[in-house]
Amino acid sequence: MRYLPHSPTDRKEMLDAIGVSSIDDLFAEIPAAVRVENGFGLPNHATELEVDRFFRKQSDKNLAASAAAFFVGGGAYRHHVPATVDHLIQRSEFLTAYTPYQPEISQGTLQTLFEFQTQVAQLYDMEVANASMYDGSTGTGEAVLMAHRATKRKKAIISGGVHPQYIEVIENLSDFGEKSVLKMPANVEVLGHAEIAQIIELLDNETSCVVVQTPNFFGELADFTALADAVHAVKALLIVVVTEVVSLGAVKAPGTMGADIVVGEGQSIGVGLNFGGPYVGLFATTKKLLRQMPGRVCGETVDADGKRGFVLTMSTREQHIRREKATSNICTNAGLCTLAFTIHMTLLGEKGLRKMAMASHNGAVILAERLSKITDVDLLTTSFFNEFTIRLNGHNANDIVNALAAQNILAGLPVSRLLPHNQSDDLLVIAVTETNSDEDFDLLETALREALS
Repeated sequence: MRYLPHSPTDRKEMLDAIGVSSIDDLFAEIPAAVRVENGFGLPNHATELEVDRFFRKQSDKNLAASAAAFFVGGGAYRHHVPATVDHLIQRSEFLTAYTPYQPEISQGTLQTLFEFQTQVAQLYDMEVANASMYDGSTGTGEAVLMAHRATKRKKAIISGGVHPQYIEVIENLSDFGEKSVLKMPANVEVLGHAEIAQIIELLDNETSCVVVQTPNFFGELADFTALADAVHAVKALLIVVVTEVVSLGAVKAPGTMGADIVVGEGQSIGVGLNFGGPYVGLFATTKKLLRQMPGRVCGETVDADGKRGFVLTMSTREQHIRREKATSNICTNAGLCTLAFTIHMTLLGEKGLRKMAMASHNGAVILAERLSKITDVDLLTTSFFNEFTIRLNGHNANDIVNALAAQNILAGLPVSRLLPHNQSDDLLVIAVTETNSDEDFDLLETALREALS
């Protein structure tokens, strides 16, 4: 009965054993002025049934993605995840498996991580990938720190098109390490070629890396080949962020553009929205930079009998090697989410991924064209995958989204929620995936016309 409270007899026995007369004696060193005398105002204990009933009522206040016409993106996307994925990851040998410290008894876990790495490297067109990060944002922060180590420089130039929350993580990690962050303006109308030209002008011998994103926060696609050449000319590194991994089924891979480090979010494949997590960070680089990469790498080998086997080829986390030699204190990987990613990718295959990507893109093109015909709506994104930004001239995007939510339509992400000081109250980012139907498009178009009239 280890989850039940201790009885008075239990408490007396423990107090007697340590030589004090009451529980209050345990807190004698805490000054009376800072003690809480009358509790924290928490409710009295309740039965399991009462607790369940209370939290179900709270949950009913949410409008779930599956219960609405859903067009929210901004780094987390609703895609169809086959039931097979959830069924397989709940098998006990996967669900309860922990870090594979002992490879001889962890072959199943190591093999799934090896397959995951292979898929990520192929998607990104990079030479090596690690066995995952916590999520895309922390992975991006780690990528910048890795660039600083590799170049022995301290200045990072961040595109204004990088997801605002990813930038916050970079800034937070940089503050502690006394690193310099030069952040470009997040202006949807000057991103793309114009911003690339500005970044190239800012490159110097103090620059360790440039961080860009495609599709960017506003949905705009970009080719960074020319930027990669300019970055390499000053011996800096190009970091490319991809928050919508499904886009790689339709667009040019970052490795093909010349990226040195590619990082992003893998949630779209195999992992549901889950109210914000857990997610899975994808991280890949070149062989030249392998030793600077955070996390760990699973490798394929053969045993004494010549049979195929798997091991932890490299592990740079501080739990595994001398702390001063570690590249990261990332203390575990997102193992179950990597497995979900790998199962879903295996089920899709290359043809399935491309089909899924094109369904999302084609739907976005159709919806963007329909919405752009509405009075007071301007389409600002000219080249996009499945996400685009519109301006609701003279209307507050947050108010519009709240009004449409009352009609079971989650219309998108108001830019002002993540960029509150950007003079962007009328900007709305809309995402489309293969889960959206023609009926969803009709509902959004009709409701938006009425709300703006």
